[in-house]
Amino acid sequence: MSDPRQPLMDPAALNAFLREAFQQVADDFVVEDVKPFEVTVRTPIRTRHLRPGGTVSGPTMFALADVSAYVATLAMIGPKALAVTTNCSMDFMRKPADGVDLVATAKLLKLGRQLSVSHVLIHSVGLLAPVAQATMTYAIPPEPR
Repeated sequence: MSDPRQPLMDPAALNAFLREAFQQVADDFVVEDVKPFEVTVRTPIRTRHLRPGGTVSGPTMFALADVSAYVATLAMIGPKALAVTTNCSMDFMRKPADGVDLVATAKLLKLGRQLSVSHVLIHSVGLLAPVAQATMTYAIPPEPR
């Protein structure tokens, strides 16, 4: 049986929320697409995202996975800044292409009242195979009584 819920936030609303709540890193992420239980987020790669040797750093890929799972959750539940990461398992599978953007697709595997679980695939633009994948769990703050 399919879930009839539709996203509560579209790309424009999610990008505005990131700019407001996370000004310090909002320019590192662009929400490009939102579907029920799925989002696409881009990180425009700049020099600060590179490690020695010119490849994209692991922390940059982790941040993209983390933000993508967060945004996938918020797209479905609305703007809750206090949703927090409680678990992550990440595999770095191959070197990203030099200096090109990364694009993540996050799919919600579970969306409950207290937790969301997402699978995130990260691709380097121009490469067919993913460069990393992650499973992320978020704790959702309780509704005020």
